[in-house]
Amino acid sequence: MARTEQVLVLEPPHELKFRGPFTDVVTATLKLTNPTQRNVCFKVKTTAPRRYCVRPNSGVIDAGNSVSVSVMLQPFDYDPNEKSKHKFMVQSMLAPYDMIDMEGVWKEAKPEELMDSKLRCAFEMPLENDKTHESESNKTVSSSTSPVKTELSTLTKSASASLDDGEVKKIMEECKRLQMEVQRLREENKQIREDDVLRKKKVTSLSASHSSSSSIMASSVVRDEGLSTRVLALCVLFFVIGVILGKLAL
Repeated sequence: MARTEQVLVLEPPHELKFRGPFTDVVTATLKLTNPTQRNVCFKVKTTAPRRYCVRPNSGVIDAGNSVSVSVMLQPFDYDPNEKSKHKFMVQSMLAPYDMIDMEGVWKEAKPEELMDSKLRCAFEMPLENDKTHESESNKTVSSSTSPVKTELSTLTKSASASLDDGEVKKIMEECKRLQMEVQRLREENKQIREDDVLRKKKVTSLSASHSSSSSIMASSVVRDEGLSTRVLALCVLFFVIGVILGKLAL
């Protein structure tokens, strides 16, 4: 029985290219697109699992969505005379509507439900001319950007210096203003203390004068009362003497 035709769209469709140098990890990207109205399960397999790291190597692509798969080739000693025999296979199947366990779905899948696509691996090493051109391009870009960097650095330094001077000037002005404010507060406080002393002196003098006047008035009243009593006593005495003399005369 013929297998079902692959429903996923692969980019690139037939070959994964890895461009050297291969002294470090080299990554190629494989894009998987699901143009259907169903969710699709996928797996990415390789004939050299120790040489590649694939992330993600399996999963589910929702209807109408895409997934980018990173295929990372591990460092190795490249031999231009050796052709790559490594291959990748993208296996897929329509996800069941009631799918719970994806691993269980793969185990229970029927052969006619599986779809697959194969890709070759190709290694490319940059040519010496390309290296020279890239080196010259880098030098040109570096030389053209160095004056700009120098000018930007100079402007930055001058701007920072002027900014520092301005900040110092503002700080000095603020210190002077604060000193003047402190001096003003001290003078106000001194004036308040002097006014308070004068007010207390006035209150004391007023209290003293009020007390003395009260004493004088009290003494005058007592003196007046004493005089009135003496006058009254003399009048009574004269009246008694007069009465006695009148009786004797009779």
